[in-house]
Amino acid sequence: MPIKIPNNLPASHVLEGENIFVMDADRAYSQDIRPLKLLILNLMPIKSVTETQLLRLLGNTPLQVEVDFIYTESYIPSHTSKDYLTEFYGTFAEVRHRKYDGFIITGAPVENLEFEEVAYWDEVAEIMEWSKTHAYSSFHICWGAQAGLYYHYGIPKYPVSEKIFGVYRHHLCVEHERLLRGFDDEFYVPHSRHTEERKEDILKVPELTILAEAEGEAGVYIIANLERRQFFITGHAEYDPLTLKQEYTRDLRAGLHPRIPIHYFPQDDPGKPPIVRWRSVAHLLFANWLNYYVYQETPYELDALYRNQDD
Repeated sequence: MPIKIPNNLPASHVLEGENIFVMDADRAYSQDIRPLKLLILNLMPIKSVTETQLLRLLGNTPLQVEVDFIYTESYIPSHTSKDYLTEFYGTFAEVRHRKYDGFIITGAPVENLEFEEVAYWDEVAEIMEWSKTHAYSSFHICWGAQAGLYYHYGIPKYPVSEKIFGVYRHHLCVEHERLLRGFDDEFYVPHSRHTEERKEDILKVPELTILAEAEGEAGVYIIANLERRQFFITGHAEYDPLTLKQEYTRDLRAGLHPRIPIHYFPQDDPGKPPIVRWRSVAHLLFANWLNYYVYQETPYELDALYRNQDD
């Protein structure tokens, strides 16, 4: 089944070139089917790149998925034109009365700031609070995961002495969890961050379960409140093959002296094409979330969706 996206969204051309079935709004409205409704709060500066990465994974399922994008009104991104936002994005004020099967909050390039110092923190906090009663399941990525763990559970982030940057080997921490169905015992995922959550802080919160980690390297990877269907993903399974290379080259040109991303280039040689070790994991992660925590459980009539925050 296809993923339904706004008419003329640039990501559609990339996805069609990869043989991923996309459907524009006009065609979708002609079908007699109730698609899954997802809301994505895209906090990344170059929004079209993140759109393509996420839609590639959300579209590779047998489910029809309808996606709304929103941006923050309290801080207008400088790397995306106002015309682009007007055509393809909405604001929280425009969607806050709606109910969604799933909610995704992306990473953001603000991790070196304290949460309350981020220009749009109050708005993001309001949206995360709203998600508890207006989205059946929520999926937080990188800084979005840090923000969610801090807002919902008071878990802080800490700076690391050296950037966590590369493709790390992870292992599963639980058995028979649906989100991890089909995962190998060990698997690889990219990370790119200057801060971390500490395992001991997470273990103090009884509602949270650590599902996977890269112990001794990238740390905890997937944290969940399974009862509330909240997932916090500290890495970037959605990354394209060259994303880490582009970040490395950017920082190199800026004179930041970045280290070569680990377990990424053959023989740590940036002149060689990187090895992609995480593609299957990315597809499994998003497909399992959509199937087991959104599609299988969400009510057919979304207007009836309500979960008290004290459930």
